[in-house]
Amino acid sequence: MKRLEGGTFTMGSERFYPEERPRRRVRVDAFWIDETPVTNAQFAEFIAQTGYRTLAEEAPDPAAYPGMPPELAKAGSLVFDRPAGRVDLRDFRQWWSFRFGANWRQPLGEGSSIDGLEDHPVVHIAYRDAESYARWAGKSLPTEAEWEFAARGGLDTEYAWGEELAPYGRMLANFWQGEFPWENRVLDGWERTSPVRSFPANGYGLSDMIGNVWEWTCDWFATPVSKPSGSCCVPANPRGAREEQSYDPATPAIRIGRKVLKGGSHLCAPNYCQRYRPAARYAQPIDTSTCHVGFRCIRREGASPS
Repeated sequence: MKRLEGGTFTMGSERFYPEERPRRRVRVDAFWIDETPVTNAQFAEFIAQTGYRTLAEEAPDPAAYPGMPPELAKAGSLVFDRPAGRVDLRDFRQWWSFRFGANWRQPLGEGSSIDGLEDHPVVHIAYRDAESYARWAGKSLPTEAEWEFAARGGLDTEYAWGEELAPYGRMLANFWQGEFPWENRVLDGWERTSPVRSFPANGYGLSDMIGNVWEWTCDWFATPVSKPSGSCCVPANPRGAREEQSYDPATPAIRIGRKVLKGGSHLCAPNYCQRYRPAARYAQPIDTSTCHVGFRCIRREGASPS
């Protein structure tokens, strides 16, 4: 882990998505943070010692999902499938499918494995899974503000390394190059996840804060409010978001809370989901796991690092 002194920084962005606004001054206290996302090898140790079963390894309860056909109530998770050609970007079903048997051990579904991927980030992790690992490790999940402070590495720029996505054509994170979701030019060398530390660390010595896999934070999702007139700093989560404020208004019958994901993933592309930036944020239902969501942990000041 790395120790960060904490301090005041400018959180958010005005240039990309509405939920990142406004830019505001936020303060965080000192904390320790994992240098990389939790890997398959680290998560396997947790499983071996505890016998824990992830959410993707358990069949869902149809009663919690109005309209779900009973025959679909099987264990599994969401897997990305690259279509053969251009598709309607408004319909994510063109590239996402719920695959029975997909979980952290079998990231692409039945018959796949993590052999040879021990140093890749663990994926198919729901919020409960990340929280359980953190508790076992004597750690916590970061707040959105702690995560963004760490990802910026001491800079106040749109990207974690400056103002350009790929300066001089150099790939500094694992993201999608080409026209998403069908054309991946793989200029960064990786079709899916990459081993941790495959790209340069940021100014705080932290790797993979951007791209590779999305990372869970402990904050309920809410849209920030405007900075009060004459205010120097505002809370990172100004509304003090509660679970009920995080429900997706597009699906009122399904009242499942959403937490903030940060950092983007290997599926973020210039033509779709430009969230390979410290300020980017995404509302993820806590019951949902996918092949591009993982996590890392922190330990707040007062506890010793492992």
